[in-house]
Amino acid sequence: METASPLRVRTERDGGLLHVTLARPKANLVDAAMIAALTAAFRAGRNTPQLRGVLLDAEGPHFSFGASVEEHAAERCAALLESLHALILAMLEFPVPILVAARGQCLGGGLELALAGSLIFAAPDAQLGQPETKLGVFAPAASCLLPRRVGQPAAEDLLVSGRSLGGTEAKAIGLVDALADDPGNAALAYFETHLAPKSAAAVVHALAAVRAPVVAETKTRLAEVTALYVDRLMRTHDANEGIAAFVAHRPARWEHR
Repeated sequence: METASPLRVRTERDGGLLHVTLARPKANLVDAAMIAALTAAFRAGRNTPQLRGVLLDAEGPHFSFGASVEEHAAERCAALLESLHALILAMLEFPVPILVAARGQCLGGGLELALAGSLIFAAPDAQLGQPETKLGVFAPAASCLLPRRVGQPAAEDLLVSGRSLGGTEAKAIGLVDALADDPGNAALAYFETHLAPKSAAAVVHALAAVRAPVVAETKTRLAEVTALYVDRLMRTHDANEGIAAFVAHRPARWEHR
């Protein structure tokens, strides 16, 4: 059994920057252990008075392959979604901007984490997407967050098709805020230019003001989509078949019910 933390967390820039790194490459799965570690890191990070920003990045060639599919089985998914959605809300309510640096694959639950941040910096060859429909399910948190970021038509495309976008296309639709060969350095440059010189009090209150409607709406919508997922979707044949087929490494046999 793995006991090492799936994260590396440190405070940098004289306490101005909280640096959180997903540290279980190459997949960096957003599983129960990762969710718990992230939740603890963000909870502890709120207590740094001079904090002006967070850098969220990942070890290895990929940001995250997404959630642990095994943990999305019908008997386990309610608890997993509850913890993941609590983390998403904690990130949305975090007092300073979260700058996300993504390279390689940033998929599923990994992209949902990124969407809960303020700005996404990505490598041009990154792959971003919500592939859940390929498994017979959908992405609850992304269903709430994507329309606000990329608009309704693009959100419907990504959430229903399950296709992934390269960095250039993601930047064109507003999913990604900036492209850079080294997205971590680009995020740090943004921090140094735009956040480090500011008063932490000003940053905190400015973000609270602009984020308030997003947080309020997302709380309501997350409850709605969670109920749709747990109480309706997971009672269908195909949702359970898709999860089972993935775990068994076989093609899914859809019955469209």
